[in-house]
Amino acid sequence: MNTTTAAPLTIHDAEALVAASRTAAEAAGVTVSVTVLDAGGHLLAFRRDDRAVLISGETSTRKAYTALQLNAATADLVDAVQPGGLFHTLPTALDRPLLFIAGGVPVHRDGRLIGAIGVGGGAPEQDHGFAAAAVKALN
Repeated sequence: MNTTTAAPLTIHDAEALVAASRTAAEAAGVTVSVTVLDAGGHLLAFRRDDRAVLISGETSTRKAYTALQLNAATADLVDAVQPGGLFHTLPTALDRPLLFIAGGVPVHRDGRLIGAIGVGGGAPEQDHGFAAAAVKALN
């Protein structure tokens, strides 16, 4: 049995993810909300800029939750929920509804899922880029 575990996502890591995604968004002239969850789905960090659309905070949280639950970037799941897609009939009776819009990215360490980041406020492709850039910077 493999007992190797990855170090968990820390508050410091979460704050670094938020900062990196906000920096990328600001460089693009976009105001975003950012949510970071640990592997258990607990909120580690959240940042909503007062200039962001109010719903962007809920959007970023649901994107992070979806990426965590399915261990996949939400950008990679969009086609899967279309009619005929792999998840077309996926039940949504989880803790909160899933959101299949680009901007949620799982966070891995040593090959293990340790959390997720969600970014909302820009175009979906932008949000995905901001979240992916933050995860890349963390690793």
